[in-house]
Amino acid sequence: MVRSPRPEDKFSFGLWTVGWLGVDPFGTASRPALSPVEYAERLAELGAWGVTFHDNDVFPFGSDDATREQVCADFKRAADKAGLVIEMVTTNTFTHPVFKDGALTSNDRDVRRYGLRKVLRAVDLAGDMGATTFVMWGGREGSEYDGSKDLHAAMERYKEGLDTVAGHIKDQGYDLRIALEPKPNEPRGDIFLPTVGHALALIAELDHGDIVGLNPETGHEQMAGLNYTHALGQALWSGKLFHIDLNGQRGIKYDQDLVFGHGDLMSAFFTVDLLENGFPSRPDGPRYDGPRHFDYKPSRTEHMAGVWESAQANMAAYLMLAEKARAFRADDRVTEAMAYAGVPDLAEPTMADGETVADLLAAPDDFDPERAAERDFGFVRLQQLALEHLIG
Repeated sequence: MVRSPRPEDKFSFGLWTVGWLGVDPFGTASRPALSPVEYAERLAELGAWGVTFHDNDVFPFGSDDATREQVCADFKRAADKAGLVIEMVTTNTFTHPVFKDGALTSNDRDVRRYGLRKVLRAVDLAGDMGATTFVMWGGREGSEYDGSKDLHAAMERYKEGLDTVAGHIKDQGYDLRIALEPKPNEPRGDIFLPTVGHALALIAELDHGDIVGLNPETGHEQMAGLNYTHALGQALWSGKLFHIDLNGQRGIKYDQDLVFGHGDLMSAFFTVDLLENGFPSRPDGPRYDGPRHFDYKPSRTEHMAGVWESAQANMAAYLMLAEKARAFRADDRVTEAMAYAGVPDLAEPTMADGETVADLLAAPDDFDPERAAERDFGFVRLQQLALEHLIG
């Protein structure tokens, strides 16, 4: 029987997850809306540690300053009373039609200036709420038609926008970092920064890239046919894994936002193994110690009971996978299989300490490629042991 969630698990949910009403391009809402306060209180009762939100999850688009301040203050009091940490805030630059061609990269300069002001105000809100991460998902930053965008200019404007926001964070002294959230497509035909690799490349060009990192999402990487665990590993290796979004996805199709573990279960197992146990060669670091944040949607088929059951299912799935991942790493057979497969050997530098290219080229060439080609790596056995722990 899986244990109950604890604060140290750092399970977190976005208001837009349990608050999704089941609206999709083919159907209207399938369940009623609750207030943001009600969603937060119920999440706390289920054992969540944190809550996150878009600005327009708590106040309507276009609200005046007085309304914004009152609604946000009420929500902060409710979260504090429920014992929830507001760990991340983001902004909605994708719903209103003004952003139909993007916010930071729209061809319309006035829209870009309006979008940048909206992002900056949301950053101020994040600072007031005590959040430590500001996620930026550029859902409308992209195109459907290749001729519609000057790609050089688009990257310049993206860089300008991110540096402006990051510079503002530093100027205000907020304890806040930006986390970019890649996605390949939907709602745009092609979204800029479609993968973790693309986002890392842009971050490397920023003037304030030291406080800009990543918020990789399971389904977003898998929509592109990519390996989510690899994406997390590269972000960790780069020192840029600032936040994560966990959910379930089955294959290259629309963004399903299933409960975590309800998509590619084997991938979910190794994701949790990495998050909980670290790299095999570096169990003491680098490690991700941030929130286990769920960005999923309760199925449109569920009513309110199903909303809360699905929220619980995310946390339960993670806890079960974590238990199995710990048992996997503690299994002597797994240790033996990893050694047979050469997993620990990859940590040894290819070049010797102080060795030059000239030294390498002058070294005795006694390597026998034909004999080396006969090596059996045993990867199948290692994977089978993971499967045994997962379903055994």
